[in-house]
Amino acid sequence: MNRLLGTGAAAAALALTLAAGSPTSSAGDSQGTATWSVDAAHSQVGFSVRHFFTPVKGLFHDYEVSLEYDPAHPENSSVEVTISVGSVDTSHERRDNDLRSDSWFEVERYPTMTFRSTSVQPLSDTEFVAAGELTIKDTTIEIELPITVLGVMDVPENRRERLGEQVASFQAATVIDRRDFGVGTGSWTETTVVGADVEIEITIEANRR
Repeated sequence: MNRLLGTGAAAAALALTLAAGSPTSSAGDSQGTATWSVDAAHSQVGFSVRHFFTPVKGLFHDYEVSLEYDPAHPENSSVEVTISVGSVDTSHERRDNDLRSDSWFEVERYPTMTFRSTSVQPLSDTEFVAAGELTIKDTTIEIELPITVLGVMDVPENRRERLGEQVASFQAATVIDRRDFGVGTGSWTETTVVGADVEIEITIEANRR
């Protein structure tokens, strides 16, 4: 059976919205903590894992984000993300059902995964590292997510009622080991067919109201 494991890509990945309002922005600085919301129509939270030698990709479609960001003091920012594991989509119905089963994510017992930030550290004008606690099933591990700011700008006045004051875009990528979270049980703990490393691949667009 051709199977694929996706892991907590979405949860960790959405932490990259912490970088909103980078000093490289062309937009004017805002004061204090602001609320940013993810534009799901222009965002993608995905993963890739090896099946034998072949990388197979997937997405999580259903997630909620609570984000506070202070552009002057990014260390005061915070983000909490909840992902519906059942929204996993690898464009293969049988494989997706396998991922929801007790052999992998155990969706009925653990319907969500979460990420809660603990810190954000700027490395340069366009690069950040967000650290936080990623919980999948009953395991919580602190991870780090490198972030690149693609840009931040003021929204044109005639679009602000719908889009808010500012828009920002980010990319992030990292790798986690699915076995650390107990995802893939029994013979699936072996990595010959399905690899251990899961590559997280994220593009996020967020709006400040």
